[in-house]
Amino acid sequence: MHTPVGLPPISASQRTHHESWLAEVTSIPTAAGKEQRVIAYISRFFASRPRWALSRDSAGNLHLRTNEPGSKGRPIYMTAHLDHPAFVVERIISPTTLQLSFRGGVMDDYFKKALVVVHDCSEVAHTGMLTGQIPDQAGPFKHYLCELKQETDTIRVGDVGVWNVGPAEIRDNQMHTLACDDLSAVAAILALVDVLDTLPAREHVQDVRLLFTRAEEIGFIGAIAAVEQQTMPRDARVIALENSRSFAESPIHAGPIVRVGDRMSVFSPTLTDAIAKRAEEIAGAPSTVTAAQKSMDQPGWRWQRKLMAGGACEASVYFSAGYEATCVCLPLGNYHNMADLAAVQAGTNTAPARVAREFIGLDDFHALVDLLVACSLRLPEAGQRSELFAKLWAERNFVLTQ
Repeated sequence: MHTPVGLPPISASQRTHHESWLAEVTSIPTAAGKEQRVIAYISRFFASRPRWALSRDSAGNLHLRTNEPGSKGRPIYMTAHLDHPAFVVERIISPTTLQLSFRGGVMDDYFKKALVVVHDCSEVAHTGMLTGQIPDQAGPFKHYLCELKQETDTIRVGDVGVWNVGPAEIRDNQMHTLACDDLSAVAAILALVDVLDTLPAREHVQDVRLLFTRAEEIGFIGAIAAVEQQTMPRDARVIALENSRSFAESPIHAGPIVRVGDRMSVFSPTLTDAIAKRAEEIAGAPSTVTAAQKSMDQPGWRWQRKLMAGGACEASVYFSAGYEATCVCLPLGNYHNMADLAAVQAGTNTAPARVAREFIGLDDFHALVDLLVACSLRLPEAGQRSELFAKLWAERNFVLTQ
């Protein structure tokens, strides 16, 4: 792997650990309001890391900051959400029949006879199949009948069901797994902490803090709660981490994406620019070769700068509330577990719509960790780009008078 410029080295052994955490975290069953398994994983992770203090706000969002003195500057928050589109058991009709609600955004086409796995409180997995939608149910979510393969009396109302897409697997430098969105961002933050914890005390001088939010997939509910409660101080700089649907112009394996906006808003230009500046520094080049360069001049450490208007993310919540906020995301395949999505949307698919594992590039994931480390060590304040413009003016203003 290309070594980014100006960062502490990350060993191959560390990278392997980060990939194992990625596989583990993205395999955890989770749903909006039912994130307890991911919360338990994070709690165990930080239990052996005395540098970090974990707390919760009244919405159940997880907040972490370091215990060590010496950090300075405005707080920098790395945030990620803990849920993924999934089912919740609403009613037990019989030992083999359940009523499930679905919390998240997935096209109706993908629910027809889809296979699911319901996890009970003892972590026993029960397989089943959706047999139809239940119309005219109260509340904001759609409801479905699920026929289990075998009878059981251990499932309870509130248990989580997920698509039956198989275990996590590394294939062709990609992680194929149940829930990259947004659990791969959670794993990236854990990897960031792992790197920062190897540095001597006070060496990372930025005041880096973490926020893990709940119930993003049903309307940013945890993020809105964090804003309402001012879980983050008003002067914080907020970097929301996401997974965003990959398109031809934002491909997998082209690096993490400094996201300038989403379909709802354009994010803070000053913070977006600061992160882009750090990406340029560690890559040694801009995100895209200029018209005066050749493709071979593209750096070994790759990154992208894109709008990503195919969806919305929590950065819009924070920015609209007055925070200096932006987003860095990973390009995502099989968005929300929807395989062949472009064809299904266009009506050109030749086979029935099917759910599948989401996938991201492992190189993109590791580069995201690198970028988070870079921003944790040093993140410019607003106005840094003016240095370039001042330099250009000083060197070339003579053409206006000759």
